[in-house]
Amino acid sequence: MRARSAVNRPVEKLAWVEAGVSSPAGSQGNDHLFDYILVGGGLQNSLIAMALLVRRPEVRLALVERRGVLGGNHIWCFHSDDVSERAGTFVDPLIAHRWPGYEIRFPGLGRVLDTPYAAVTCERLHRVVTERLSERPGCSLFLHCEVKDLAGREVFLADGRQLRGRAVIDARGPRASYPAGTTGYQKFLGCEFILAAGHELARPVIMDATVEQGEDGYRFFYVLPLARDRVLIEETHFSDTPSLANDQLRHNVTGYAEQMGLRVSGIAREETGILPMPWQGQVELPAPDGPMVAGYRGGWFHPATGYSFPVAVRLADHVSSTTPDELIGAGFLELVAEQNRQASYCYKLNKMMFGWFPPDQRYNVFKRFYRLPEATIRRFYALALTRGDRLRILMGLPPRGLSIRKALSSPLAPAQRGTR
Repeated sequence: MRARSAVNRPVEKLAWVEAGVSSPAGSQGNDHLFDYILVGGGLQNSLIAMALLVRRPEVRLALVERRGVLGGNHIWCFHSDDVSERAGTFVDPLIAHRWPGYEIRFPGLGRVLDTPYAAVTCERLHRVVTERLSERPGCSLFLHCEVKDLAGREVFLADGRQLRGRAVIDARGPRASYPAGTTGYQKFLGCEFILAAGHELARPVIMDATVEQGEDGYRFFYVLPLARDRVLIEETHFSDTPSLANDQLRHNVTGYAEQMGLRVSGIAREETGILPMPWQGQVELPAPDGPMVAGYRGGWFHPATGYSFPVAVRLADHVSSTTPDELIGAGFLELVAEQNRQASYCYKLNKMMFGWFPPDQRYNVFKRFYRLPEATIRRFYALALTRGDRLRILMGLPPRGLSIRKALSSPLAPAQRGTR
């Protein structure tokens, strides 16, 4: 999964959601009493809402978002095998694009992987979720609503209104910052180009690292063919710093399109993102009578890739499979333990990549990784590694570019370790 920040997103006008007005299907005098209150209208809570609406016809839920649309300005991609048949009942309606596989490109290594690939766009997510909510009695969508405070079963809006529910789930995006020396960053800028003529791309290219590497970390281009006349091209860096040189990246992706022989006639939209890639952390457990903290904010993400769609699906599946009063039970704790176990390994991988490899040599880590069996690659992105997978990723000769001096002088000293 890749999350992207909002840029130039049109606002769809739906009378029953503007300015936080409850759905007309809600019963009079009881519109602010819900089974679930979902705070934050990004991927995680949108998936939870979809799962509840599909599986719990009687559910009363509120979805609260500070902006005028759900999902921001994002495209979330995932491997189709990441979503079980059971979860497909609430995920499939959101899928806007599917491809039979994808490519990777490195100096001296090109590979086509046959794992099907799919994408959920912000436009489709917003349209489908709002339509489903509008059709369901007792459900409300609150757009343009800032949250002032929240407690275990109460949400206080900045305009003075108070929402009450049997469970509150807070998924308002990544933490504002991480302590110095505890994270790298995945940062990117992408343009969805309108083409004057069609293209011949049959599948996405999720990593083209044949481009020049430099001091701003592992650099690659990401290409999604969205239609015959639409292609998203994104430049990504796995960098030590969160600064984003928008003008330069915009120039680079335009130049890359020209090198591909694409005839660009315009830009439909632009998207940017800066995601932390930390090397320590755990799922945040709810305080007694506190809200469940979900999504990136709660540690429900893939530390090493940004492909967090399968993690978000698993949490949505859990929420929709229990009751509000039993939300934080044995099943939840089992899910937390597995997420922490899988993520802890990836935190270590982040620490090694950022701490042991010079910025212009980090591409070798991924080049070596993409020589592994396709099943291991698929499970890695799904954050569902077996013990054999974990051994296979690390055993053998290390990637080229490993700096013993950098590893020994890394700021990732034992004194700085711990949990967030």
